Amino acid sequence: MVELRELPRERLEDMAAAGAEIMECYRLLRKSQDNVVGEVLRGHGDFYEWDHYPPGDVYDNETHSQYYYHAHPAELRGGEHGHFHTFLRPKGMPEGVAPAKLPDHTPPLGDNDALSHLIGISMDPHGYPVRLFTANRWVTGEVWYDADDVIMMLDRFDMDLAYPSLPVNTWITAMLRLYRPEIEQLVRSRDNAVADWQAGHHDVNAYEDRELEITSYVDIAVDTQINAVLKALNAA
Repeated sequence: MVELRELPRERLEDMAAAGAEIMECYRLLRKSQDNVVGEVLRGHGDFYEWDHYPPGDVYDNETHSQYYYHAHPAELRGGEHGHFHTFLRPKGMPEGVAPAKLPDHTPPLGDNDALSHLIGISMDPHGYPVRLFTANRWVTGEVWYDADDVIMMLDRFDMDLAYPSLPVNTWITAMLRLYRPEIEQLVRSRDNAVADWQAGHHDVNAYEDRELEITSYVDIAVDTQINAVLKALNAA
């Protein structure tokens, strides 16, 4: 659990501002009976499991932030409708960040291809977030970066685009700010989970082991988080 009262006032203020942006996105979408997931799926025909939505992902070529939405088969969803995966590509990363020195690391051919997964956001059937999670390397096909480097990347994620929907892009950027402390904990827990798995499974490559998929998660409720942030801010 994150102790919000221990965070710097500046961080709490940024989280509060992100919460306000999220609620404004919800207000605008509700006026036309829409939601975040519906905005991403609109205009792309039938919804197929495993396919990326929107097709080709969403990529900001100035910030080098990226995301997509997809769903697993119903029996694997655990009650969620689907989830977002968020990424940052090397040209948007802070100076000095580099892939983890793993024995099987093979640099991609392109100078902007060594992308890092930041956080996954699970959505309920009504189009609202219910869980944050991290995943093992094989799940997203990412290049692995140590937790400290991933945490340095979080402030660089910024979807400054109108496509496919300005409210969605504002929302997903704000989600990483509202839950910044929780995401930091999840990324560190991710590294610990993979290390523990490797220690107990010497005969496999833990990063590619299909038996280890979700490496950390936390259930969330935006309203609850916003209220907790405001309470901590008032007490600061």
